[in-house]
Amino acid sequence: MTLPLEAEPLPLHTDRDGTIRVGQTRVPLETVVDAFNEGATAEEIAYHYPTLDLSDIYATITYYLRHRAAVDEYLREQESRGQELRRKIEASQPDRRGLRERLLARRSA
Repeated sequence: MTLPLEAEPLPLHTDRDGTIRVGQTRVPLETVVDAFNEGATAEEIAYHYPTLDLSDIYATITYYLRHRAAVDEYLREQESRGQELRRKIEASQPDRRGLRERLLARRSA
């Protein structure tokens, strides 16, 4: 018997915002990598994210282990993008300090 030895397509895709997603889901690459780095097995990740196929999780972990430096750099960039977005959102929000007290005072009046 001969086994078909052919490359399987990578279960990763980039969405329109530049975020890498796993399989045909909205689960980002960093979710799988972070869980793996925290000691979760592929089966545990599948249990917590049932939309993911176990084979896609294994393929993602394999990709990460073979391309650790590039994936870690991507994750740092994603973290930086997230922090910048958080700063922009917080800067555009009105000052909410004392909001609860002002609302309660208005309600009491």
